[in-house]
Amino acid sequence: MQDIFTALDLAPDYQTIGNESFNSRFAVTDLATASIGAFGVALAGLMEQQGFAAPQKIEVVSRLASLWFGQSINPIDWEMPPLWNAISGDYKCVDGWIKLHTNLPHHRKAALEVLGCVEVRETVATRVSQWKADELEAAVVKAGGVAAALRSHADWQAHPQGKAVAEEPLIAWGAPRTGNLRAIPTTRERPLAGLRVLDLTRVLAGPVATRTLAGFGANVLRVDPPNWEEANVIPDVTLGKRCCHLDLKTAEGRTAFERLLSTADIFIHGYRPDALERLGFDEHTRAALAPNLIEICLDAYGWSGPWGMRRGFDSLVQMSCGIAHAGMEWADAEQPTPLPVQALDHATGYLMAAAALRAITKASKGEGLTNAKLSLARTAHLLMPHQQTEQGTITLPPKPIDYAKEIEPTIWGNSQRLNPPLVIEGTPMAWDGPAVELGSAQAEWGDTTPMNSVPA
Repeated sequence: MQDIFTALDLAPDYQTIGNESFNSRFAVTDLATASIGAFGVALAGLMEQQGFAAPQKIEVVSRLASLWFGQSINPIDWEMPPLWNAISGDYKCVDGWIKLHTNLPHHRKAALEVLGCVEVRETVATRVSQWKADELEAAVVKAGGVAAALRSHADWQAHPQGKAVAEEPLIAWGAPRTGNLRAIPTTRERPLAGLRVLDLTRVLAGPVATRTLAGFGANVLRVDPPNWEEANVIPDVTLGKRCCHLDLKTAEGRTAFERLLSTADIFIHGYRPDALERLGFDEHTRAALAPNLIEICLDAYGWSGPWGMRRGFDSLVQMSCGIAHAGMEWADAEQPTPLPVQALDHATGYLMAAAALRAITKASKGEGLTNAKLSLARTAHLLMPHQQTEQGTITLPPKPIDYAKEIEPTIWGNSQRLNPPLVIEGTPMAWDGPAVELGSAQAEWGDTTPMNSVPA
């Protein structure tokens, strides 16, 4: 996983504690420890730049790092909603397999309209069985839905999009530009305290990135459209954040968003390349509104190639790029076998958080402000050469000993949270508040940090 540290211009100066791993065709636990370790090393570098002594110990607990790639929250007196909609999943086609991702209503509607059937799994399976996988994938995507045919890694390497992704860097850094970092009073214990992070991300990599930054004191404000909901992941990913609703299609919502954007330090978003443009916030407009902003951007299938604008999720990318196919062969299974967790999402999330810290560190050294772009498909390209040879031992769900003793009271009920996977001496990974509902806060920062700035 040296490529992670090369992309961040860092040395892997951390220790891995333990040797447990997931049982998988690919080295998921190695990816987990490396991506979390990279964030820890990036944070240590920022702390040194802030004037604090370098941490003597940066440790990643392999078991906990792996488990955080799953679900971090353990409901005590309530239950999380199902992770998948009733008709989401893998289906047999005439010539192979396809995954339909129908968790969101508009994606579900698109798939059902293409298939011409009602929302009944057995009926969907019958209709899917009459299609060729590539043709159904293309039809669902054209209708505004999301789907992925099962491909081998060789197929993906020969595919125009696979070729494009292979040519992209793991982290695509933008050209440095002049600007002013906001001077933020901080402490060794909470090195990101006062850092304003504007979060326009959804399932799942982006929310992991901003949750990680919140774990060291960042002021994260997540913005969603009115009535948007992700009930099956929100209790897991809004830990330590504030969440508001804004309608960017209204004058009032646009004005509020412009105010937030112009006063943020970091802008993290997972919108497709043209989505913000269609809302009237293209790259030039954002630069004019917020010339001192650092942007960290995410997409599914990469930033070039014929699928550069395609919607996607971790589970779909695993189908497209050969991960699920390789897992099926490794497990001698009769159907696609993905990774045991959504590792592309989580790893990319930690890399996004690390990229944000590296951008701040470089800017504070006078090297200019720099944006960064990452993608799930490029993280998959990083993982695939790392095949696992030994039997893994970690299973889900986690054991009681994996959770902190403290109770996390949430709006849904009492919960426990996994113990932190990252240990930095004198700088605990801890969150200032429990998970919250979307839209539970006002569209404002809620702090009084002064706007003094220093050249970058």
